[in-house]
Amino acid sequence: MNFKKILSIVVLAISILTSCDDQIMEWGKDPSHGEITSAELPLKLAEAISRYKALNTYTDMRLGVGIGMDLYVNNETYRNIANSNFDEATVGYAMKHAVMVQSDGSLDFEPVDNFMTEISAAGLTVYGHTLLWHQNQNASYLNSLIAPTVIPGSAGSNSLDLTGLKNGSLSGWGAWNSGEGITIENGSGLADGQAVKLISSSSSSDPWSLQLQTPDIIVDSSHTYEISFYIKSDKAGEGRISFDGLENNYPWKDWYNTGGSWTESFATNSEWQQVKITVNDFTGTTFKFNFDLGYLPDVTYYIDVNTITVVDNDAEPTVNNLITNGDFEDGTLGSWSGWGNSSTRVVSAEGSGYNSSYCMTITNPSSTDSWSCQQAYDFDAALTQDQAYTLTMWIKADNACTIQALVQNPTSYAADYSSSISVGTTWTYVELTITPTTTDRTRFLFNLGSTATTYYIDDIVFTDGKAASSDPVIIEKTDEEKAEIIKAAMEDWISQMVSHYKDKITAWDVLNEPMESSGEVRTDYESDDSDAFPWMKYLGKDYGLYAFQFARKYGNANDLLFINDYNLEYNLTKCQGLIDYVKYLENKGVTIDGIGTQMHISIESDTTNIKKMFELLAGSGKQIKVSELDLQVNTKSPTSEQLAQQYDMYRFVIDMYKKYIPEAQQYGITIWGISDNEKEHKYWLPDDAPNLWDANYARKHAYKGVADGLAGYDVSSEFTGELQ
Repeated sequence: MNFKKILSIVVLAISILTSCDDQIMEWGKDPSHGEITSAELPLKLAEAISRYKALNTYTDMRLGVGIGMDLYVNNETYRNIANSNFDEATVGYAMKHAVMVQSDGSLDFEPVDNFMTEISAAGLTVYGHTLLWHQNQNASYLNSLIAPTVIPGSAGSNSLDLTGLKNGSLSGWGAWNSGEGITIENGSGLADGQAVKLISSSSSSDPWSLQLQTPDIIVDSSHTYEISFYIKSDKAGEGRISFDGLENNYPWKDWYNTGGSWTESFATNSEWQQVKITVNDFTGTTFKFNFDLGYLPDVTYYIDVNTITVVDNDAEPTVNNLITNGDFEDGTLGSWSGWGNSSTRVVSAEGSGYNSSYCMTITNPSSTDSWSCQQAYDFDAALTQDQAYTLTMWIKADNACTIQALVQNPTSYAADYSSSISVGTTWTYVELTITPTTTDRTRFLFNLGSTATTYYIDDIVFTDGKAASSDPVIIEKTDEEKAEIIKAAMEDWISQMVSHYKDKITAWDVLNEPMESSGEVRTDYESDDSDAFPWMKYLGKDYGLYAFQFARKYGNANDLLFINDYNLEYNLTKCQGLIDYVKYLENKGVTIDGIGTQMHISIESDTTNIKKMFELLAGSGKQIKVSELDLQVNTKSPTSEQLAQQYDMYRFVIDMYKKYIPEAQQYGITIWGISDNEKEHKYWLPDDAPNLWDANYARKHAYKGVADGLAGYDVSSEFTGELQ
């Protein structure tokens, strides 16, 4: 009996000496791809090949094909060949993590569901490929899960003087305790910064028994201020904020951790938590607040020093000026520099600035091109493409003139300009915008060469319009936290896939390409590809264990679960390493049903190694699947001799599979791709002719090789009648 159409899902391409192609199948004309046809076949051979039946009629084993989902849906000839000749199909890309997983972690099943309906109606089934790989992953989503936590700086200046905490002296701060003391500890804060360490005594019960009080904070009594800090404790703790200088010095609040009830205190635990409170009921122009942490005995608290802030919410916002010394009040030009036309630049005499002590003074001695005299400021980082930046300043000159402002790539000199700036002989306020058109603009420039004159410029602000803020706190996740997060993401992905397709898929390629060429399990994966993600880097050697555990847990009890790799016929050390890894995983308690060998080979592949590979795989006792078989001829326009060599190698591989793999272990063979048509080879072997049908979907000599190998003899020897 024939196994009816079990479609597999596999990566669209795997290089003979590298691995599966990680590109999306996008069909289109490739001008470098020549026509590949069977025109050079001898006429009688071509007639004989045309009389062969469909491939799957010559075997009782599963015969699979690797396909592109879009091409199957949209190309009738392609689809008919797949439906007529194969039992099982493997989708090249459309069921990969990179496609299925959306930016929020949800899965988009609809396109594949529609495909499943169509291919199931044709009688084919699907082999699931691949649940876990280090390529074709939604790496952006996975990396976002383990990205550092960034706590933004406060949007406004801090009204609280932290000097006494940062230098460890506690100068200006009040400290009362009945425990082991209040100290500053380096490395215990967020991002390994400073923390105030406070320890309550064994008998502590009153909140004021452990108390840290701030210095006086000057306020505008008509404004509202926000107090914020991060705190944690070595065990369950409790604290409150009390005040000196408010109408209500002991406010109760609907704290974030009390479920809606008003209380005087907040809870703490071993995780950093942010505490916020706003106050505006000032009785004067200063106030203080207290950290009261004495409620519970024997608790150690940590308050992150750098996040203790008191910010005036009603203050005029301070913009984020990317030019750090635009007012020149330190009496120097700072980071400004200039050149050209024998020009000079200095800080003005004291009292010459715009309502200030100093300004920048630049003298251009002669009139020539605007760019012949320039004054520049280099930013700390490149500007954001397409972000509108605002330039404001006060300017005057000894003579009326026009200048330019621009942002520039200081290497190529490519630039984006503002509108022209008219300059008069009295102080004039200027406001305009400049929008970088690329990501390489790192320099701000004035072009001042058009007029021989002296310029006076002050209070230069170049901003993206965002309010200034203190530096953010960046908290890296620990290796343990990353491992936990990535393992959970793996379980979420695998559980959704195998659960959703339980009624459609009963065999899965669970783990793809886990082995290094050395025969060792991969422990990392470095790649410039944007869709590469190294699961093994975070989970170690047991990353494969978790994949099989999740596939078994959420799938059907009798699902066949495979491990798959490439170059096993080329590298027998790698082949043995894969077998050893299967043993390792099974010793950890999982069952692995089969091993897939991809077999992207050529007419020049080592036949001795192919035999030895099948012998090794047979010895594993597992079901063996040739998972991605194709055969390069090393040219896109093969001769009849090369086509004959391709016939020989296809037949040889199938003969050796049947000879060395016991029948009970023969899961089946999947031919990787259908034809040499350019639509199938935009990314995979574009300059070769590896498949059974040519570019025009005519059967090649290789078709006969596969049919004869499956049948076990030359099928054409049975043909009767004169070949025409």
